Amino acid sequence: MNSNKRKIRVLVVDDSIVFRETLVRQIARDSIIEVVATASDPYMARDKILELEPDVMTLDVEMPRMSGIEFLKKLIPQYPIPVVVVSAVSGSVFDALNAGAVDFVTKPDSLGARGVEAFISELIVKIKIASTAKVAVSKKNVSRVSVNSRIGLVKQNGMIAIGASTGGTEAIATVIKDFPANMPGTVIVQHMPPIFTAMYAARLNSLCAVEVREAKNGDMILPGLVLIAPGDYHMRIKPIHNNYMVECVKGEKVNGHCPAVDVLFHSVAEHAGSKAIGVVLTGMGNDGASGLLAIRKAQGRTLGQDEGSSVVYGMPKAAFTIGAVQTQVPLNLMSRKIYALVDSRQ
Repeated sequence: MNSNKRKIRVLVVDDSIVFRETLVRQIARDSIIEVVATASDPYMARDKILELEPDVMTLDVEMPRMSGIEFLKKLIPQYPIPVVVVSAVSGSVFDALNAGAVDFVTKPDSLGARGVEAFISELIVKIKIASTAKVAVSKKNVSRVSVNSRIGLVKQNGMIAIGASTGGTEAIATVIKDFPANMPGTVIVQHMPPIFTAMYAARLNSLCAVEVREAKNGDMILPGLVLIAPGDYHMRIKPIHNNYMVECVKGEKVNGHCPAVDVLFHSVAEHAGSKAIGVVLTGMGNDGASGLLAIRKAQGRTLGQDEGSSVVYGMPKAAFTIGAVQTQVPLNLMSRKIYALVDSRQ
């Protein structure tokens, strides 16, 4: 980034004085981040926000007087500040994202140098991304157009492939919660740490008509089933007996990620081609752009989330810029558009 650019002003909120001091000391070493204040609870944080108007807030989930999640529910409608949640491994991070947080980072098991270094590096990146994010003021009031379930016998060899990053957990939920139970098999890469992908899949499974689960090597891609790539494995598709299965393999990061959207999309282009619908949703960077272009060149249909509804218009923009996106779609209409493409091929 340009050295002349204004620094990102950060408010650190955590009830542990030791952890607060560690965060302040470590993240302030970055040349474009300035920690303008700290707070030990949401009430103090609220006062600091009003006084200092920070660009980004880091927020612990478990705090005295008011939980981080309750704070988010009260804060975001009144003051839509980008928030990066800092939490232990817990499903509560998804409650926080649902309440308006932009992203999350998991706390290290200890404050040993090695664990802290990786944690701080990830947190700094996510603070920078959050500083560019749009925060929905009243996301619960955004209208969605539900699809109906009149799809008849779904073709076995059709599929939907979705990729997302920052803001994607809620975007994916918005899309697949409207899928009828007989939608074509769906494969998803969401940039997310290990452990959380299984928790995320279980959460979605409780909300959706389709079955949602974390993918395992050898899983078949079937109608009514959504498979989410494990958090530290690349996922590809492979043809088998007039259908497809997934391969989940360890590998080097691609575009800075494992799993990577491009790895999935390129395999979908190669093996499913015209039978596939590729979708890229909100996220920072360009992961998925070249793979989506490959799907389009293989005669598949391709969609990208539009700028107005994206938390971070990075991945969809990168794909649109190179001609990979046939149609840009607002998030609240994405399910209906996917459904229309499926229905047109029956």
